[in-house]
Amino acid sequence: MNRILVFTVAVVMCCVTAMAGHVMVDGVLGDSRIYPGTVHTYQVYVPQQYDGRQAACLYVGLDGVLCNAPQVMDSLITAGKMPVTIGVFLQPGLIKDAEGNVVRYNRSNEFDMPDATFATFLESELLPQVEGMATGDGRTVRLSVNANDRMIFGLSSGGICAFNAAWHRPDMFSRVFSGVGTFVAMRGGNDIQAIVRKHEPKPLRIFLQDGTQDVWNALFGHWYEGNRMLATALDFAGYDAAYDWSDCKHGVSQASKIFAQVMEWMWRDYPEPVKAGKTQNDLLAQLLPEGQSEWSWTVLDAPSERATAGDAVYPDSSFVVKRHEGSNCLWQYTIAPDGTLENGQRFYWLHSYDNSLLNVGGMEFDSQGNLYVITNVGLQILDQNGRVRGILSLPVTEPEIIEGTTLRIDEGMVSLVTPQGKLAQRKLNIQPAKQGVRPKSQGQG
Repeated sequence: MNRILVFTVAVVMCCVTAMAGHVMVDGVLGDSRIYPGTVHTYQVYVPQQYDGRQAACLYVGLDGVLCNAPQVMDSLITAGKMPVTIGVFLQPGLIKDAEGNVVRYNRSNEFDMPDATFATFLESELLPQVEGMATGDGRTVRLSVNANDRMIFGLSSGGICAFNAAWHRPDMFSRVFSGVGTFVAMRGGNDIQAIVRKHEPKPLRIFLQDGTQDVWNALFGHWYEGNRMLATALDFAGYDAAYDWSDCKHGVSQASKIFAQVMEWMWRDYPEPVKAGKTQNDLLAQLLPEGQSEWSWTVLDAPSERATAGDAVYPDSSFVVKRHEGSNCLWQYTIAPDGTLENGQRFYWLHSYDNSLLNVGGMEFDSQGNLYVITNVGLQILDQNGRVRGILSLPVTEPEIIEGTTLRIDEGMVSLVTPQGKLAQRKLNIQPAKQGVRPKSQGQG
């Protein structure tokens, strides 16, 4: 139930500090492949209750230690209100010259970018380095890989970063707390609410906090308005979400006041898994079988004969859809009786997270005249008027695989065939187009 809550690869350099109820281990990550030249410092919180015998839950905190998190976690773990959890408190990357002067602050580039890059950085660089670190008394850090055991928190640019990490990788994080998040026009964060409405629900539990006086920089937009728009999108899409809309400005004060209560809410029924909700998106509600999750793809070996990811022809052969170099729009051409293409227009508009060119694979029409297009944002579904109405998660995301993957619609099934010869299938309430039959018009709405 959604609600508003108001509360009154490098070389590792380590230093272990003992505190009441926990220890803190310092680390440095350099020589990043994903953010070349950057150095990230971090601290690892290990609670007293962690014995090192089995993997612990994970909490990732951005911009270092905020909201008195280690002491709050000590209290909640002791009280049994959250599981034994190891915290990783990360600072954004810096690039320094030979004299040690900072020549680039990488925070906005890492935190505000709305794609999956930062989540990949956590998965492939930071967390593998944290895994295996040791406390002064010999306990080895072991982290659970189960998304249900993982939470991420951030403030401001860190808030949108935390949300995006969980959004793109719900297989890594099921729980996310964003304080005064920058869901505004810095690097495309203002578009996230639109994608949330169109995307099939993900298994995420989300808490947003912002204040009515939060207009940190009016050049980029209104922070409070951006957070409220995202909240309405989350409610529409059926998420387990809660909010705090206090009369405060941009800063850490309100998040600090409510941090303990948010953490308790976030872990309230653990170890019950966080589940995806039910969307009010009419196209997705019609398309998705009851109870199906976004991971409902079955991957098999593909048949020996594979199609080429080419153009899509409308069922009655009245027009064709083609890609154009350098554009995230697909072009529609009418087909003349002699087969020539006429009246070409940019017609089908596709979503992109990071303002870069999409990777586009196969595309196909269904019986209703909706166009399904494989992209690195997901399987985007566009209506007859060229607008994205729904987005489904894909089992593959690598650009070279996306571009060579073909799509086929059969009765009750969508099938993908990758260049590597893998067949991915998913049951949907869908019917293939009937060749020679024009689908019923969806109107001009």
